Amino acid sequence: MRAPSAGRTTVRRWGVRRWCLRHLRLLPVVVLVVGALLDYHTSPHFSGEAFYTATPMTAAALLSLRATVLAGLAACAADFALLTHFGYIDDSGGQSELAAVATVSAFAVIVNRLMYYSNVRLQSARRIALAVQRAVLPKLPTSIGPLRIAVRYQAAVKDAQIGGDLYGAQNTPYGMRCLIGDVRGKGMDAVEVVAVAMGVFREAAEEERTLVGIAARLERALLRERERRTGPERSEGFVTGVLVEIPPDGEELRLVNRGHPAPLLLHTGQVRSAEPSEPALPLGLAELGADQDRTDTVPFPPGATLLLYTDGLTEARDRAGDFYDPAAGLTGRDFPGPDALLDTLLTEANRHARGRIDDDMALLAVTRTGRTGRTGTKKGTGTETETGSEGV
Repeated sequence: MRAPSAGRTTVRRWGVRRWCLRHLRLLPVVVLVVGALLDYHTSPHFSGEAFYTATPMTAAALLSLRATVLAGLAACAADFALLTHFGYIDDSGGQSELAAVATVSAFAVIVNRLMYYSNVRLQSARRIALAVQRAVLPKLPTSIGPLRIAVRYQAAVKDAQIGGDLYGAQNTPYGMRCLIGDVRGKGMDAVEVVAVAMGVFREAAEEERTLVGIAARLERALLRERERRTGPERSEGFVTGVLVEIPPDGEELRLVNRGHPAPLLLHTGQVRSAEPSEPALPLGLAELGADQDRTDTVPFPPGATLLLYTDGLTEARDRAGDFYDPAAGLTGRDFPGPDALLDTLLTEANRHARGRIDDDMALLAVTRTGRTGRTGTKKGTGTETETGSEGV
């Protein structure tokens, strides 16, 4: 069973949305025409004032300044013509009605300008947020040697570009190394921690011989970051995360899990959870326990896909309160690549929760193709249990 084409679905939905927006611009004309027809064909005691005032206000929300002015003039002209036709133009009631339509038309112009400047500020904020995202979470390569990579990010805050989840993948002398994590908390405080963690990971991934060494450097950096904070963040700040290493040679991958949801391995329709051999505390909380990091090794044959995700995926709940289960949804299914897998996951999770997902969601998938190739120059290897680290 092949995954549905998420790309085609997205294009179809965007086409429907564009069609709706295009025809929605005709709404002021429809309102004015309906109001004028009702005013003309009904009793002289019936007034179309509500339609005439609605016309410029609708245009203010949907159209440009020029179109809003034209809509207001057209509404005034239609009201004036029909008041004249029924002989009410000289009455105080008719003049009051026309004055009301003209006044609302003037306010519609003001509303249009306010909405325009508000939209300008919103677009500027979005561009800044996008720049922040690209600086903190840069675009990942689509492939490294025989590995195909895909990533998706959905912030909990509508229209936001970044939240408290983090991800990274880069080619290193030790193979491809990945990180996915979830910062406790939300807002700008969480974004600051994301920036710190990603900066340390990029440097440590190139320099540290083992994943345990990378985890140790992340631990120290997060402890330093926590020390400068006040309030609950000083004592409760932490990051759950999974570090992954896919060596240049061999059909295996190495994992260090620090209190994060276990990755999933997909191969030939089967889904297996890569649970850690021993539980570990999240990054930033190592001082609470003396446990040493353990590197687990699992097979990663050609055609297999590694799925890393944050708990925003598994905490998506439907109306009955049932959580979304990605393993159950993916079992027995075949995907042409990591992009199709992640598009399907996002679609199904949002459908399961009816679009009400309250947590950030980061998804990272790596597929090992059948072709051979090297992801880097191997300098060292990890062991099943590692306790040392290099670097500061």
